[in-house]
Amino acid sequence: MSVSKPPPPPSTSHLAIPPSSGSTPSSSASSPSTTPHSIAPPPPSPVKISMQEHFAINVCPGPILPIPQISDFFPRFHDYPCTPPPPREKKILKEETFNGETGGGYKDGERRGDNDGDREELIDSDDDDTYLGTLEFSLLFDQENNCLHCTIHKAKGLKAMDSNGLADPYVKLHLLPGASKANKLRTKTLKNTLNPVWNETLMYHGITAADMTTKTLRLCVCDMDRLGRNEFIGEVRVALKKLKEGESKRYNMGLERIAQNKETNNQLVEQGALVAEEERGRILVSLCYNTEKGCLLVGIIRCAHLAAMDSNGYSDPFVKIILQPDMGKKSKYKTSVKKKTLNPEFNEEFSYEVPLDQLAKKTLEISVWDYDLGMSNDFIGGVELGINASGQRLRHWFECLKNKGKKVEYWHTLTQQGAPNNDKPD
Repeated sequence: MSVSKPPPPPSTSHLAIPPSSGSTPSSSASSPSTTPHSIAPPPPSPVKISMQEHFAINVCPGPILPIPQISDFFPRFHDYPCTPPPPREKKILKEETFNGETGGGYKDGERRGDNDGDREELIDSDDDDTYLGTLEFSLLFDQENNCLHCTIHKAKGLKAMDSNGLADPYVKLHLLPGASKANKLRTKTLKNTLNPVWNETLMYHGITAADMTTKTLRLCVCDMDRLGRNEFIGEVRVALKKLKEGESKRYNMGLERIAQNKETNNQLVEQGALVAEEERGRILVSLCYNTEKGCLLVGIIRCAHLAAMDSNGYSDPFVKIILQPDMGKKSKYKTSVKKKTLNPEFNEEFSYEVPLDQLAKKTLEISVWDYDLGMSNDFIGGVELGINASGQRLRHWFECLKNKGKKVEYWHTLTQQGAPNNDKPD
């Protein structure tokens, strides 16, 4: 089968040259085209092509266009590659005093020098330039009752930690050096917020003036996760030596991610050596001699920062007291057992019927134990009060004998003193 194809049009590249106006009449007369009517040349024969060539001509795809991509529908603000943006400068948030003045109550030139020793280098991570938020809190040291009041007010602009763009924040407090469960305090958890308001006051008992010169308070903001581990957001640290007795100081500090370097660790170890004896804990004891009844009233009020003796990081403490020389069963008393705590509160009082003239020759032995069911009880620490004691223990005993009818309370550091040969008391 063949298809007729008309001849192609004449090419326009070859143009006919018109006759010259100056041609001679003789030449024009001799030309055969001088007839009045010119005869057209016969049409050329049609070109025959095959059916395959015909379809190939009609289906030519033409130029190949690029395939549209999804990024074409979302225009960019700049073309790549581009120079990275300069690093954002971190804002230095000033601490505020209780009356709202900035500067945290430091003198000029004092703040910079003190903070250099308290701050450690930041963690080198991708979150180094991330804004973590701020924490607002206030501190008050009550030297009369040996208490440190920590009021957590609120936090602002916390970093989102959950998939919904929010967080479940809480604040955890530690005393450094020697952070453990014994000196850990924690606020309640607030759900789905980046600007939590707690207004919650936490108290550290048994804090002396000596502790205020060596301890540092660490406040960590964390995100609670029920299905996994709680996530760390940021922390701030305050040296307690900057806090004056009886002064309520308000802070508004930016959260940071702090890593301890070797030099800082060495400093903490040196400071920890000074308070190594305090690792066993402390006990608050009250003494009062009642002249009307002729008896000595011994009050076991509470313990603080006890050493952990169980595998779960806690203890089941109770206190045993003995008035020596031994007066039989009437000289031995034990408090109740407080389960799973390192800061037990007993508020129990015991009475010894003994004349005042004989009391000066007596010695009161106080020991703290960890209760273990079916096993030997673990000795945590002890203290002895009497004429043979020294330091604050002797002062406590003398004030009790001097101020008859008046209750005298003192915090005492637990030591190895008073540990019996056998591990289980009577």
